[in-house]
Amino acid sequence: MGLKVFNTLGMRKEDFVPLRDSEVRIYACGPTVYDFIHIGNARAFVFMDVVHRYLEYKGFNVTLVSNITDVDDKIIRRSQETGLSVQQIGEIYSDAYFEDMEALNIRRPDICPKATQHIPEMIEAIQKLIEKGFAYQVDGDVYFDVSKFEDYGKLSGNKMEALEMGARIEVNPKKRNPADFALWKSRKEEEPAWHSPWGWGRPGWHIECSTMAMKYLGETLDIHMGGKDLVFPHHENEIAQAESLTGKPFARYWLHNEWLTVNGQKMSKSLGNFITVREALKMCDPRVLRLFLISAHYRSPLDFNRESIEQARVNLEKIFNAVERLLSLEERSERGEEEAALLSQVYEAKRRFEEAMDDDFNTPLAIAAIFDIVKAINTYTNRNSCIEAEAKKEVYEVTRILLEDILGIKIEIKGGEKLKGDLINSLVGIILEVRQEMRRRREWKISDEIRDRLQKLGFIIEDTPQGTRWQLKEV
Repeated sequence: MGLKVFNTLGMRKEDFVPLRDSEVRIYACGPTVYDFIHIGNARAFVFMDVVHRYLEYKGFNVTLVSNITDVDDKIIRRSQETGLSVQQIGEIYSDAYFEDMEALNIRRPDICPKATQHIPEMIEAIQKLIEKGFAYQVDGDVYFDVSKFEDYGKLSGNKMEALEMGARIEVNPKKRNPADFALWKSRKEEEPAWHSPWGWGRPGWHIECSTMAMKYLGETLDIHMGGKDLVFPHHENEIAQAESLTGKPFARYWLHNEWLTVNGQKMSKSLGNFITVREALKMCDPRVLRLFLISAHYRSPLDFNRESIEQARVNLEKIFNAVERLLSLEERSERGEEEAALLSQVYEAKRRFEEAMDDDFNTPLAIAAIFDIVKAINTYTNRNSCIEAEAKKEVYEVTRILLEDILGIKIEIKGGEKLKGDLINSLVGIILEVRQEMRRRREWKISDEIRDRLQKLGFIIEDTPQGTRWQLKEV
């Protein structure tokens, strides 16, 4: 089947059809750089990366743009608290963001525009909105008049009548409507400012994203992504601005990931459960954290707790162990029925993986398909000590592509692992030869003790008319 995605605009699953054949243009809201990113941010960024990787795997030419908001109320507040300039705060936490992205193996977007580098384009967009009658100026501030945009609320479902004097809208006597939002903010003391037709000031948050998205991706995007918390007002306001400017749909598909909670509670600094990526990586390997972040469907809640992180660690270890056991097998030139059966199981699991990802990026089912491969590998290696070389290569490559190229989790193969596997095979063989000699001499007590001690180490020993067979217990 083709790829289907759940579109927040319309709240339904739809066939994904890009505006241009084989080309996909994505905008994903990036961080506001006033602090280290937290694990809730990381969930959105890892999902962004998985979508990027999977679309490329399917043959699309993807352009991904994700911004850096480096001028904002929170950044200004942090600047005032620390005595550092807004620019210094932005640079410190932008660098930290990219370091955390690299630790989680999140590939850099094709373009990472900074808001402060696009002020002229924002001023131009605001001026056009005023000329078209969608915006108005009051005392150096410029507001978007939401009453002039008939479709306001089509993404979030928040209609004008519900927003009138609503609790989420700050009452401001300068505004024509309580729901109107700032496009340009007049200069306040000790705040960064740029010159504009309305005086010195700075852009509002919403105009930053829509302006940069259209500059690099055109008037209509294929996909716009972000956390559920951005649906309203940020993404709603982006739509209003962009579509008022162009008269065209701003984005065809809107993808939003759910909340990430900590021990069942929403993350909050006031609750003391605000966990940065850096803090989380002190608790676990970055690959474990990444596997955890995609262990639930992106539209389902996900809870960060020690049990779930431990489960992700155990699951990753099972995958790595299976791959290591596969690579430790001796190679032979001829393919037998067992190799054919193994490959059949692996390619069927690959089909199920793709089917899961095509169904709105269902990563939990995709991971389950990888564990079908793990089971197939373990069953084979329990029964065999060698494998046809090309079959071994195929099984490994399929596993690597699904795990590394698409899910972004690098396989860890320890140095000398093949040698280690060969050594185990040789040592067990020698031990079993000694045991067989004890059996020949009718030294049953010694023979049984060897068997029992091997079993305690995880080996299954089976005496048959054709000789003694052994295998490792399945992980």
